[in-house]
Amino acid sequence: MEEIGGFRSNSAVGVEQKHAAMLERLSNRHQSRVAARSETGDSVASTQSFLSQFSQSKHSIGTRISRVRELPDQIQKPDLEAISQEISVLEKLIAENSYSLPAYEVRSCLDAIAQLKQSLDSVTSFAIPRKKFSFKNKPSRKPAIEAAANIPTPIQSQKKNLDVGSGRSLIAAPGFRNRENEVLVHEFSTSETDFGNGEFILSDLRNCEVRLKGCLRALFIDKLINCKVYCGVVMGSILIEEAEGCIFATASHQIRIHNAKNSDFYLRVRSRPIIEDCGGVRFSPYCLSYEGLLKHLCEANLDEETGNWANVDDFKWLKAVKSPNWSVLPQNERMETIDITN
Repeated sequence: MEEIGGFRSNSAVGVEQKHAAMLERLSNRHQSRVAARSETGDSVASTQSFLSQFSQSKHSIGTRISRVRELPDQIQKPDLEAISQEISVLEKLIAENSYSLPAYEVRSCLDAIAQLKQSLDSVTSFAIPRKKFSFKNKPSRKPAIEAAANIPTPIQSQKKNLDVGSGRSLIAAPGFRNRENEVLVHEFSTSETDFGNGEFILSDLRNCEVRLKGCLRALFIDKLINCKVYCGVVMGSILIEEAEGCIFATASHQIRIHNAKNSDFYLRVRSRPIIEDCGGVRFSPYCLSYEGLLKHLCEANLDEETGNWANVDDFKWLKAVKSPNWSVLPQNERMETIDITN
């Protein structure tokens, strides 16, 4: 190395510094690759851990339902309520982990939940009438069934299998179905959500305006055309299957959108929105307003704007460039604040 009077020249020092900087950059790149591999491994491990926990819980609930079927005369209303609560807790677990799970695993788990609900409906209608038959009190029979199962009984005209996504049946869930040219309003009570029944479904709606106020646990949307959906706070996930020409204003922890066309979404969301098989969908910040909304947002930890409404993941677009299937809604085309207080 060149030295002058016992000291290295400035040029030599400069070369050394550049070399050190290059080594640092190479080291950082290597650490980034190692970290990426580690995160991938952690993700796989996390998925396996969740599926193991889910499988154990599902087996436990299934065993309890089988016991009801085998020994209906020994079953009390609290037993059925406890099973319903366990199913709701398991469904909430799916919602909380849905963003980190592969889409097919989410669908598989929701299929399993739907089957558990159907089984519980079946054994409830079987067990409770046998227990009440000896009293010969027909007027009180139907309320007893509904209270025991703690699941709203679907209207007779709605007793059909509703397939959302990969065929999961949601006939037991409350909601609005098969409506046209109507304004549909529902306000969720605290008890409705606390007991675990705060899931809601919108299915086969055309030219409707839907106003949902309060907090709910999960929202399922299927086959909507030219509708406006204004929703308060969803503490878990929103799953949308088939929507065309619609406007959605929702606040939730996760949202998955499948097969939506030419629709606008005004979102506040904790994680990145996920779209699949969509086209012409546009996104903008949440703009809903009603009395008590701020309190509901705070309770659900959604009071802060994260900006994730603009960080959309298109699962069917794997190229490095941005997906052409979604865009940010231009400022001059956005709706003003939507007030659904009245």
